[in-house]
Amino acid sequence: MTNNNFDPIILSFCCNWCSYAGADLAGVSRLPYPTNILIIRVMCSGMVHPNLVINALTKGADGVLICGCHIGDCHYLEGNLKAQSRAEAIKLMLQDFGIEDERFRIEWVSASEGERFAQVMKDFTEEIKNLGPSPYKV
Repeated sequence: MTNNNFDPIILSFCCNWCSYAGADLAGVSRLPYPTNILIIRVMCSGMVHPNLVINALTKGADGVLICGCHIGDCHYLEGNLKAQSRAEAIKLMLQDFGIEDERFRIEWVSASEGERFAQVMKDFTEEIKNLGPSPYKV
């Protein structure tokens, strides 16, 4: 059940070449998505170290999303494969910290997918609202 009074804090690490451009397209196309998404532009999804995700989730973020180029379309050739590998490690680490797996997600969004970007943000926000506040919320 969605908690309408809970406004989650969600960090989204977006690669410069695809996902950030997809977010930009969503914006210029006036496609609505939740305002609680805090976008952090990174050059590549592969540069998002697992510690960044864990630190965010243990310091008050309710959810973390990594968005990168589709597999096979990475500007840096294999950065998204590195991100995918790290995502598997992150999910194992979440268990150690007592954090639900659903608080973390990785998605592939291209520069031409503004509508998809907006939908991913809506879906993830809804999922986090259903989970409620982070167990680490101060």
